[in-house]
Amino acid sequence: MGSTQFSSSSYNLNWTPEQNKLFENALATYDKDIPDRWQKIAKLVGGTNEQEVKKQYEILLDDIKRIESGKVPLPKYRRNGGSSRINGISNEEERLKHLKL
Repeated sequence: MGSTQFSSSSYNLNWTPEQNKLFENALATYDKDIPDRWQKIAKLVGGTNEQEVKKQYEILLDDIKRIESGKVPLPKYRRNGGSSRINGISNEEERLKHLKL
């Protein structure tokens, strides 16, 4: 489950970003075959209980389904470096022009 961002607008608004990150990491640590999975995840996240963790998981699964089905547009990220071009000049060309050897 990496650090990919899901449509966090659906996430429990009472959870902090830190709790959401702990939740995602806990999901990666405690897979579905771990006994008392939800209890362990709730304890790791802190300030929550098994039922809230299960609900958060259901919301996350729904978000993933919506993203994968194309119902949620992917964000447009700005490119930092690499081969982006401005007025026909790539960032590499611009950096090389100012490079002092």
